[in-house]
Amino acid sequence: MTLPAHPTPPADLLVLEGVRKRYNIGLPNEAEVLHGLSLSIGRGEFVALIGPSGSGKSTLLNIVGLLERMTSGSYRIEGEEMFGLDDAALTQRRRASLGFVFQFHHLLPAFNALENVTLPALMREGRVSPAQRERARAVLAAVGLGDAMNKRPGELSGGMQQRVAIARALVLEPPLVLADEPTGNLDTASSNEVFALMRRMHAELNTSFLVVTHDPRLAARCDRVLELVDGQLVSDGPPKAASA
Repeated sequence: MTLPAHPTPPADLLVLEGVRKRYNIGLPNEAEVLHGLSLSIGRGEFVALIGPSGSGKSTLLNIVGLLERMTSGSYRIEGEEMFGLDDAALTQRRRASLGFVFQFHHLLPAFNALENVTLPALMREGRVSPAQRERARAVLAAVGLGDAMNKRPGELSGGMQQRVAIARALVLEPPLVLADEPTGNLDTASSNEVFALMRRMHAELNTSFLVVTHDPRLAARCDRVLELVDGQLVSDGPPKAASA
């Protein structure tokens, strides 16, 4: 089943300007992890974030995901400034604008696939409407799990579980999905299958993706690659042909 295309809003979905992140401020072990980082992601882009361990990728993803606060700088989602918002406002924006896919799917083992996919609606609104349940069914069918809606995670393969996680991230049609090593826990065949699924859903829904990966082959299949080294953006552009 092909899902309806998402309408196309203005170009810049998110903009970071001069973002810094410090830990242990005022203590002898104070450390700055992000050093005045600036970047933007447009509507409908499929972007990889790469870099060595300790480069600040996880910190940056947490800030973009509104899971962690920046120390200074500006971060705007769809034109709204995030810096200075209280926790309630950040939570509301996170639920409205962002979907998440992690290396480990974090599905609830007691819930079946359909119930796991309806969780974002339950968390955002306190209930799941009939329309939202039908939307969840449609998304599960779109990711190839139309016959597995009533199965629990323990009855599904690793690749199928990650498909459920992708459906969960997309069910409320967020403008941006953040994927943190989404294929890192899968074998090569399942990894390729899941990545191809994300690309297909990106094309059908015009959803932006920011994908953290250590796999240069996956980064080479993205439209744009951001590289972080020591908390600074050292390159931003199309993938290198040699990486394929």
